[in-house]
Amino acid sequence: MRDFAVSALREPPFPAGRHDSTDQVARQSIEWARGFGLIDSGQRLRRADVAGLAGRACPNGPVERLRLLSDLVAWLFVVDDACDEDGLGEAPTRLAPTVAALLDVLDRHGDPAAPVPTAAGPLGDALDDLCRRIRAAGPPAMLLRFAAQVRDYLLALLWEAANRERERVPRLAEYVQMRRHTGAVGPSLTLTELALGGHPAAARRAEPGLVALDLLAMDLICWCNDVFSYGKEQRSAPDGHNLVTVIARETGGDEETALRAAADRFNDALAAYLAAEAALLPEADAELRPALVARRNWIRATYDWSLVAARYA
Repeated sequence: MRDFAVSALREPPFPAGRHDSTDQVARQSIEWARGFGLIDSGQRLRRADVAGLAGRACPNGPVERLRLLSDLVAWLFVVDDACDEDGLGEAPTRLAPTVAALLDVLDRHGDPAAPVPTAAGPLGDALDDLCRRIRAAGPPAMLLRFAAQVRDYLLALLWEAANRERERVPRLAEYVQMRRHTGAVGPSLTLTELALGGHPAAARRAEPGLVALDLLAMDLICWCNDVFSYGKEQRSAPDGHNLVTVIARETGGDEETALRAAADRFNDALAAYLAAEAALLPEADAELRPALVARRNWIRATYDWSLVAARYA
C-alpha cells in the first residue's frame, strides 16, 4: 500500500548529489555519537545512514561543515528513537526533565567557558558540543537561530508526548503546523547554509517570499518522510503523528484514500514551491543563493535517501 503512495509522489526536479567524503564522515559521526555515550554499537545509526542523508543534503562544501551537519542528524535521530521507540516520549511528564536539561544547554549558546549542565547527560553533552562548534564556525546570528530552532523542536516533542499519553490524533491544520517543528528541518537547513557559506540577514529572512518558501520546504521534507515511514510505523507502533493517519482520521476515509491524499498534498506543495522559488531566483544574490540551494538540496535529499533508507524498511 505504501509503495502505491510513494510511486504517486512527484520526483523533485532538482539535481541529485552526494558529497565525496560521505563515507569518511559516516564513520566519524558514529564515533562521535559513541564517544558522547549516545549509542553503544552504532547499529541503529548505520542502518539509518545518517551521513548518507547529510551527504545528499550537502553535496558540496568543507568536510568539517558536512561533519557538523551529519553529527546534528545523528543527534536528532537518537532523540527521535528515544522518544518514538524507547518510551521517552510516551508522556510529557517523562520527557519534560530531559527537555528542561537540554534547554539549559541551549541557553548557554556554546559558551566555551560555561560548564555543561550535569543533568543533561549524554544528549546534553553532545548538544553542547554542536553549539560550541557552530559558535566557532559561523556568525553569532547563525548560532542564535540554530538554538531557537532546536528549542522549537524540543517543545514540539512535548506536544507529541501529550498526544501519545491521551491517544490523541491531532487535527490536520494543527498537525501541519507542528510537524514543521517535530521534523527539525530548521536546524538542519541552518547548518546546511553554514556549510554552503550563506546566511541571509534577518531582514532578508523576514521577506514574505522567503518565509513562504521556508514553510513549503519544511512541509515537503516532512510529508515525504511521513509517506515513506507510514508502513513501518503501522507495523511496529501505530502513532497519530503521521500525515496519512491524520488525513484518514479527519476525513473518515480508508487507508488507500488517505495515502493518495497525502501524495497529492505533497505534489501540490512541490508545484507551489517551484512557483515561489521562481519568483525569488531573478534577484538571488550571493547572500540568498546558498539558502535557496540548501532548501533544494534537502527536498531532493530526503526523497532520494528515503528510497534506499533501511530506516523505513
